[in-house]
Amino acid sequence: MGRMKRCRFVESYPQWNSFGPEESSQAETAVLTVEEFETIRLIDWEHLTQQECAERMHVARTTVTDIYDHARFVLADCLVNGKNLVVAGGRYELKRSPLYPEALLLKKGSDVMRVAIPCEEGEVFQHFGKTEQFKVYDIENGAVVSSTLLPTNGQGHGALSGFLKGANVDVVLCGGIGGGARQALAAENIQFFPGVTGSCDDAAAAYAAGTLEYSNEAPSCGHHDHACGHHHNGCGHHEQGGCHA
Repeated sequence: MGRMKRCRFVESYPQWNSFGPEESSQAETAVLTVEEFETIRLIDWEHLTQQECAERMHVARTTVTDIYDHARFVLADCLVNGKNLVVAGGRYELKRSPLYPEALLLKKGSDVMRVAIPCEEGEVFQHFGKTEQFKVYDIENGAVVSSTLLPTNGQGHGALSGFLKGANVDVVLCGGIGGGARQALAAENIQFFPGVTGSCDDAAAAYAAGTLEYSNEAPSCGHHDHACGHHHNGCGHHEQGGCHA
């Protein structure tokens, strides 16, 4: 039986999660994981030693060395070869903060699908990266069983994918959403359905019933390439807690 890997703790999600060369919109994309970003932030920005970084992330110094070395290679690859950079995914755990209402995180059952919708005055907010709050719905057996408002508390667009992952969200229904945000959601294994308009409650009910109308005319990240049409819901088991995979 193999040795269980320790979780890598990060203190916050990056405020920006996508960067790229201005000269090319079709550049190849490289991914920097959230824990790799954390080593860059702690060592290069806060000027910590690798040992101090390891203590902050609750891992061995040799683990930090490996993560940091790969992070530097990814950054160099983007700079030298003109690649887009997306910060998302990885195997980490966020150090909890007041941004995450524990009651919401703990109530999700094993057979519940959690859906988040950027919300403004009860309507689907059309700018995913600028939303100030999500309305979060729990769906079970084809019906909405609960809902709550979850404020982003000023989280930047780059942090929203991790913010939603921390809230155990499985699906995002939204209006407009950029390529970087699409890639970040995909890296966190969160499905997304863009081009949704109207009432948040109506959209959640339609998703639960399998009749949601959405449009994917904007460029896709390639992870979930849905054509405009209907979504048929198949609610299953979704693991909670622990490291993000």
